[in-house]
Amino acid sequence: MQKNKFGKLGAVAAIAAASLVASVFYGASGSTAATKTTIGIAYDLGGRSQPGFNQLAYIGVAPYLKANKKVKLIEAQASLSDTDDTRAERLRLMVKAGANPITAVGFLYASALTKVAKEFPNVKFGIVDDGSVAAPNVEGILFKEQEGSFLVGVIAALNTQTGKIGYIGGVKIPLLQKFEAGYVAGAMAINPKIKIQVTYVSLPPDFSGFNDPAKGYEAALGMYQNGADIVYAAAGGSGAGAHRAAFELGKHSIGVDADEALYPSNSKWKSAILTSMLKRVDVGVLDFVTSVINKKFKAGNKTFGLSNDGVGYSTTGGQISVAEKITVDRFKADIISGKIKVPEVPAGA
Repeated sequence: MQKNKFGKLGAVAAIAAASLVASVFYGASGSTAATKTTIGIAYDLGGRSQPGFNQLAYIGVAPYLKANKKVKLIEAQASLSDTDDTRAERLRLMVKAGANPITAVGFLYASALTKVAKEFPNVKFGIVDDGSVAAPNVEGILFKEQEGSFLVGVIAALNTQTGKIGYIGGVKIPLLQKFEAGYVAGAMAINPKIKIQVTYVSLPPDFSGFNDPAKGYEAALGMYQNGADIVYAAAGGSGAGAHRAAFELGKHSIGVDADEALYPSNSKWKSAILTSMLKRVDVGVLDFVTSVINKKFKAGNKTFGLSNDGVGYSTTGGQISVAEKITVDRFKADIISGKIKVPEVPAGA
């Protein structure tokens, strides 16, 4: 996993209208008009500074920025007040600033991108976590979250002392239920009698569950008090609360997206983080950008799983033994070969 160091942010570019408070752009120094390639990233809440999901999108394009000074980057940050209209205007402004290709981070951009892709047929767009935008200039960048979650479910079942574990999802949507389904299946592959508590921080249309550490803390605290000793939090920023609860109670937690034990914000309780399910948004974004730059872009959805390094698990801290790693990697091989089919939907959902 690459280290969490990116250098200084570029100067704020004067391309967003003053009325569009939601669109804050950061551009590399120099004129975008004179560049050979300008890459755009429209982030979800938190922008590049948000470890994990957003930051991984930046890591995906970082090799181009480092290797070629003629490749420039324009970044746009989301806001809590976003609507489909403001997201669409953010994408339009990036196009007008010369960005091509553009990556939209998160399924919330789907409706906006459906409109904007038609308006700019010569611009190539990628959208992370959405496969609904059918257009000749759009690629859906998807992941088999259930496969990576299966592996951390195996790890949880191998390490629990109580036979009780937990899962916290940020928002109860099909995407987060894929994490749940895989985690439960992995744990039960080790121990069919294991007890698994499941809760979601918020329900649609309330998406605050992705960024509410206090509620993440309370959800995890309740699970630990009910006997769980390991909790997997696939809940964005809310996961920090679960890690804190684990640390305070001497339990374990499992992170998501990137290696959460490396986050500066988790430094106080990183010892509680047993592992993290790696969702390699950087791999997906790099593949998309490379296809456009090399003129090999193909519209449609592309999915990243265990077979193409799209998901995985971390071993930071050395808490996973050699024997456990051998077991986990055996399951990984069986999933890649097709011997094990990991469910995408929780039982009874």
